Amino acid sequence: QDGVVVAEHARSFGRNETVYDPWHYVPVLARKPGALRNGAPFRDWALPPAMERIRRRLKAAHDGDRQMVSILATVLTDGIDAVEAACQEALDQNVCSAAVIINILARRRDPPPAVTILTPDALRLQHEPQADCARYDSLRRAS
Repeated sequence: QDGVVVAEHARSFGRNETVYDPWHYVPVLARKPGALRNGAPFRDWALPPAMERIRRRLKAAHDGDRQMVSILATVLTDGIDAVEAACQEALDQNVCSAAVIINILARRRDPPPAVTILTPDALRLQHEPQADCARYDSLRRAS
């Protein structure tokens, strides 16, 4: 488009042969997650190892297709390497959930918390408070 390559596809010279790029169909999966199991573009789809293990484990869940579609959709924004690493981290924690993987991605994407404001010496406590449960008990007995 305007002299810029926007996509490249392998050409198929065989007859009656269809070549799919499953990543092109990921946005459609949001409306039809069941196509992930039965859709032609997704048959024999080779995902990275951790993502494939998550996919296999999610097949047993009642909403596993929908969860997997949520994970695949994050590839479009975060990139495949980041999603693969998040899936591996979830597997290392023995957790298999789209919510957990999306949370891992969000934590990696967010900047670290800002440095807290340092307390000026004039505002520092001279005597640090101490927890004293015996004092509370004595107040309770007095009433």
